[in-house]
Amino acid sequence: MPELKERLRSDLTSAMKERDEIRTRTLRMVLTEISKEEVAGTTARDLDDAEIERVIAREAKRRREAAEAFSGAGRADQAAAERAEGDVLAAYLPTQLDDAELAALVTEAIAATGGAGPSAMGQVMKAVTSTVAGRAEGSRVAAEVRRQLAP
Repeated sequence: MPELKERLRSDLTSAMKERDEIRTRTLRMVLTEISKEEVAGTTARDLDDAEIERVIAREAKRRREAAEAFSGAGRADQAAAERAEGDVLAAYLPTQLDDAELAALVTEAIAATGGAGPSAMGQVMKAVTSTVAGRAEGSRVAAEVRRQLAP
């Protein structure tokens, strides 16, 4: 069994013993999503840690988007609950790059690919995406690439 999945299960057990409702609810949800992903497709399989991280990142993004939607609709209580779940999930993700680190990676990728102008965006994004590998959201990366390639 992948290490991350085992850690999620043991943390779920701990959260249940501590009667931590938010962590329990969030960990159950993410383990359910992992199980769904494992049985999706033609054959059942175990996800590796990288695939599990992608599932967690997807769920964390859903929580952020839901919190924004609830805030916009004036539902502060629901927004706070979604943010709390997002915080629980963030603990299982790699540390996110700050703006300066992301800008440096994009600058390196532009230099390596020799890209100039907006037409090189796809080429630069391909180079940066492999380097970033889940440590920054795709929209942040695209915005930085667009900013640096702007004429």
